[in-house]
Amino acid sequence: MFTGIIETTGRVERVTPQGGGTRLTLAADRVLPRLALGESIAVNGACLTVTSGSGRRFTVDVSPETLRRTTIAALARGARVNLERALRVGDRLGGHIVQGHVDGVGKLDAITPDGDWVLYRFRAPKPIWPYLVEKGSIAVDGVSLTVFRCQEGRFQVALIPHTLRQTTLADRVPGNQVNLEADVLLKHIEALLRVRRRAR
Repeated sequence: MFTGIIETTGRVERVTPQGGGTRLTLAADRVLPRLALGESIAVNGACLTVTSGSGRRFTVDVSPETLRRTTIAALARGARVNLERALRVGDRLGGHIVQGHVDGVGKLDAITPDGDWVLYRFRAPKPIWPYLVEKGSIAVDGVSLTVFRCQEGRFQVALIPHTLRQTTLADRVPGNQVNLEADVLLKHIEALLRVRRRAR
């Protein structure tokens, strides 16, 4: 479980095909203390497992399923990524509950300056539309953001200068694809309502 508050960014040092999947070697921009073998880490919002390394440099293995459902397959050497380690019991939940299970790949439509802030407008795939709720939460490349101006699968978020400095979202340009994860609470509510409708 994660919060969508990015701990640091990093770069892809190596991409190695492996049994239908991929092994990524990543170098974090700063040391990740006590990073352990088998630990979960979100890479651009996708929950992956540390398979070797420690500190700043480590590897993760990416399954074929994850490659199909996320933007991870498009990562090349030198690409910047958002990194967040799993939430520990007792940590502050500064963003929202993020599982690291990407629901779909969206696209950045437009970037509009708004004073000190910057507005990003995204387009989401249709399965995510029911979870785009005004003032609700969404994870974009692992970053916890507040949704507004939802219409026909498009939504906006407002990015403060701190978020632009601390994440890779400042690197994005219109047309870029991003990983999207809807709020898990909304997904569970929708699933319960669906079961209830079927039971009638």
